[in-house]
Amino acid sequence: MKTVLFIEDDMVLRETTAELLELAGYNVIKASNGKIGIKIAKKKLPDIIVCDIMMPVLDGYQALKILSKNKTTKHIPFIFLSAKTERCDIRKGMNLGADDYITKPFTYDDLTIAIESRLAKVSILKELQNNKKTEIIQPNEDEIKTLNDLKNFFYDYGDEFIFKNEDFIYRESDHSNYIYLIIQGAIKCFRIEEHGKELITSLYKEDDLFGYTSFTQNTPHKETAVAIADTKLVGISNIKFNEILEENHKIALELIKLLTNDLSTIKEQLIQMAYGSVNKKTANSILKFAKKINRKPEDPIKISRSDLASVAGIATETLIRALTEFKKQGIIKAESTEILK
Repeated sequence: MKTVLFIEDDMVLRETTAELLELAGYNVIKASNGKIGIKIAKKKLPDIIVCDIMMPVLDGYQALKILSKNKTTKHIPFIFLSAKTERCDIRKGMNLGADDYITKPFTYDDLTIAIESRLAKVSILKELQNNKKTEIIQPNEDEIKTLNDLKNFFYDYGDEFIFKNEDFIYRESDHSNYIYLIIQGAIKCFRIEEHGKELITSLYKEDDLFGYTSFTQNTPHKETAVAIADTKLVGISNIKFNEILEENHKIALELIKLLTNDLSTIKEQLIQMAYGSVNKKTANSILKFAKKINRKPEDPIKISRSDLASVAGIATETLIRALTEFKKQGIIKAESTEILK
C-alpha cells in the first residue's frame, strides 16, 4: 500500500480528500501546515506528497524548498494543490522542483490520476535502476507536447509587451508577426462593418492565446485587437512558432482542439445573435465580459455599453433599455460605465 502525505490547512478539505484517497487504497498521513508536513515527511518517508501552497506557519513553497534539500526526502514526488491559478505562481512552484500541480476546485479523478502517474514514473525508474541499465532513457524535458507546455514556452522565452487600457495591439490588415499569450489583462477583437459599426468578434482573458490568423503563414490580421484593461503579453514570432510545430508534432493536435473550441464559440455566438431575445443577449454579453475580465465575482465590470451591444449583436439604444429593465428588477446595478453584479 502506497503512502500519501497530504498537507492542507483547510480541515474539511483535508479530511474529505484523505477519506477518498483511503477508499482508493492509499495509506494517508495528514498535516495541517508545511512545518508539520516536513517533520512527518522526514520521519515517515511517504511515497508521494500532495501539498497546498497558501498555508499558515509555513507555506507550500518553503516546505518544498526544505524537503528538496534533504537527502532522504528530495526524491519524493511532490504535487502542489492550490487555488492560485496565475501562471507566475504555477511556474514558481514548478521551478522549485514540483512534479505536478492541481488547481482547486479539483475532481477526485484529477487527484488520483496525478498521484498514480507520478508513482508509476518512480516505479519505472526504480526498475530500470534495479536491472542495472547502463543508461536510463528519460523523456525529453524540452519537448512541447501539450498546450500547457506551449504556454510555459511562451512564458519563458516570449518577448514581453505592455499595453494600457484602450491601446491597440494590432489593427486589421496589419501583418501577423506574433502569436500572443495574455499574462495579465484582457483583449477584445473586432471588425468594422460597411456602415462603420464595430462588431466584436472575440474576447480573451489571462492565459489565453490569440493573434493566430495563421499558425504557418505571415498573413494579415482579419480583425483589430485592443486592450480593455492594463495588459501584459508575451509573444512568439511566427517564424519561431513554425519551428516549434516542426520539432514538436504532438502540439499540433492540441492546436486543432483550440481552433475547434474557437469555432464552437463563434457558432454559439451566431445562434444567440440570430435567435436569442434582447434580454437574453444582454445578460449573456454581461456574463461573457465578467468571465473574461473579472478577477472576483463581486468586482464591477468596467466596459462600455457600445462594447456590450456589439457582443450582443443589438443596437446600443436597445441594450440601454434592457439594462434599465435589469436595474429596475434589481438584477444589476450600474454607475457610469461600470456594471455591478
